[in-house]
Amino acid sequence: MRRLLTAALTTALVLAGTPASAAPAPGGPGVGDDYYPDYGNSGYDVSHYDIRLRYTPATDRLTGTTTILATATQDLSRLNLDFLLDVSSVRVNNRPAAFTRQGEHELVVTPARPVAHGAAMTIVVQYAGTPSTEVGAGYTAWIKTPDGALAIGEPEIAWWWYPSNDHPSDKATFDVSVAVPDGVEAISNGFQPRPPVRETLGYTRWSWRSLKPQATYLTSLVIGQYDVTTDTTENGQTVYNAYSQLLEPDFRDAAQASVERTAEITEWKSELFGPYPFEAQGGVVTPPGTLGFALENQTRPNYSSAFFRRGSNTSVVVHENAHQWFGDSVSVDEWKHIWLNEGFASYAEWLWSEKNEEGTAQEIFDYLYATYPDDADIWTTAPADPGTAQLFGDAVYDRGAMTLHQLRVAVGDDDFFEILRTWAASQKYGNATTAEFTALAEKISGQDLDALFEAWLFTPSKPAVAQAFAARGVPVAPKSWATISATHELLHRH
Repeated sequence: MRRLLTAALTTALVLAGTPASAAPAPGGPGVGDDYYPDYGNSGYDVSHYDIRLRYTPATDRLTGTTTILATATQDLSRLNLDFLLDVSSVRVNNRPAAFTRQGEHELVVTPARPVAHGAAMTIVVQYAGTPSTEVGAGYTAWIKTPDGALAIGEPEIAWWWYPSNDHPSDKATFDVSVAVPDGVEAISNGFQPRPPVRETLGYTRWSWRSLKPQATYLTSLVIGQYDVTTDTTENGQTVYNAYSQLLEPDFRDAAQASVERTAEITEWKSELFGPYPFEAQGGVVTPPGTLGFALENQTRPNYSSAFFRRGSNTSVVVHENAHQWFGDSVSVDEWKHIWLNEGFASYAEWLWSEKNEEGTAQEIFDYLYATYPDDADIWTTAPADPGTAQLFGDAVYDRGAMTLHQLRVAVGDDDFFEILRTWAASQKYGNATTAEFTALAEKISGQDLDALFEAWLFTPSKPAVAQAFAARGVPVAPKSWATISATHELLHRH
């Protein structure tokens, strides 16, 4: 009896000296991105999305069930999802959860039981709506087309078709399954784990799978009537290209002459940047008058037909597929670092120009430096922190590429391409910052590059260069520049 009393007393003293664990708390309605503080959500990390949809083009009616597999990163009493459509039910870990709306795009979910830090969550959201009538961030990203729809956008698109933790810092794998009327195609990312399957009532279900970590904005959905070509690369990857049947024949020929070279272009890039990081390749050319830009959706970029109105355009194919390394595999940690996406993809166009003897990277640099006025946005905007108004501006694309060229000149080709390959390999499937890139460049080159990066990335004025342009006059535009310039004019329209 005395031993029992002693043990009980000891236990009571231990408990009295142990601080009580913190009560479960709500996750935050945002990850704290400097530019978009309410995008994404804190308190959990998503590993997989299973998106199962049915879509009727005639009415633009979308119904769906999205299952989210996630892990709580705190003791969680409540969580947010980014979403716009009408929700009919939410379940968390197999129990009905309460839900409500907050602000413009927040779906606030209260589980029946708190979720402990480190515990797995299964979140099931059922919903329906007419996406083209929903407005978020001041516009409607879902594009209704004559024969279907396009869910393609940056930095917002997921809100219109599936609930998510919508920020590049929380990547996941994806299964996307869409039932559409017979004779209509539904195209997404990755590969098809099974052929399209006929369902009852005149619908066919299309299934797509992405096995590598993928950002929410890089997950796309294209619905309509498309002509599809398929091929297999030498290493066994599927190449899946699709062309809207609404394209005029001349547009179609020019588009196909460009996009069908995707595998060739990625093979060339693999020599420069390292192995292609994903399980499939391809591209989609959308109906005329619908999409106004191109986007590097993972494994399957989407292109406006306008890129091919003057004939074939491999420059845009090079740009979007360079993003598979720089933007898709290595993604931004915050949106202010977007030059790491667009500057790198733009410089890939310069390298393609060099390869095809249509102008060296130095000639393109010289032309841009000489012809952009001193008060142009490219000089008055710092690429490493462009602000939301210039997120897709010339400073991010062209000055970003010029920064890389100045780095190449400073360190030499061997170190420069080693920097790019090491960057792609060391940050593979992750998120990165400008500071991490500049540190890597200094480590590999063994040089102090602070002055170079300060001038080209962080200073909102025109950097000085050694070349004396005034002495030799304005350089002639390289042969490739007309295509690159026209391509960038459209790319800026995100």
